[in-house]
Amino acid sequence: MMNKEIRLLEGERLDDLMINGYEIIQHPGRFCFGIDAVLLSDFAVVKKGEHVLDLGTGTGILPILLEAKNEGGIYTGLELQEESADMARRSVAYNGLEESIRIVTGDIKEAAGIFGAASFEVITVNPPYMIGQHGLKNENEALYVARHEVMCTLEDVLRESEKLLNWKGRFYMVHRPFRLPEIFMKMCAHKIEPKRIRFVHPYVDKEPNMVLIEGLRGGRPRLTVEPPLVVY
Repeated sequence: MMNKEIRLLEGERLDDLMINGYEIIQHPGRFCFGIDAVLLSDFAVVKKGEHVLDLGTGTGILPILLEAKNEGGIYTGLELQEESADMARRSVAYNGLEESIRIVTGDIKEAAGIFGAASFEVITVNPPYMIGQHGLKNENEALYVARHEVMCTLEDVLRESEKLLNWKGRFYMVHRPFRLPEIFMKMCAHKIEPKRIRFVHPYVDKEPNMVLIEGLRGGRPRLTVEPPLVVY
């Protein structure tokens, strides 16, 4: 049951998620979710009763969308920045989802220590895409942390995911195609076998600017490339 009482801080707004009547608290001056999170929520497979962890959940967009679209058990979002975690908790409460979604403040680099080994059947992550000086450095710290590997790296994400996933657990990530060689190499090094990918093109005549990836903990080598998705 939704709780229509809500506390919005200065600069915050409620955005309609266009599913189940859910809304989410966001702040335009911080990082707001984009189409990559929406596409990842469609790409990820969550089976009935499974426990799901979203690494770097931000304002909780992925757990909320995944709960709306699947019959999973408990959805957990891990977020380092307390301001974002607080917005996520208030959104969860506003939508009446406290029994199925929990938001934890913590560091991805310490995730296995926080939750324990083999705690989840599914992990999702929409990580920072940029390394070092790739892209422009944003003076807004929250935006910079969300877009650049300053607080956690791809290696951190995969190292912790290897520990957190149970055997044959599934890993879902959205990233940039230019980093695919590194992504595949590090996934395999951490025993998360790439099983399925789908390229996302902004327009039919443009090269892909995103790639959706599914990995299987302890899986055998075999990769399926799904038909491309054209946004516009």
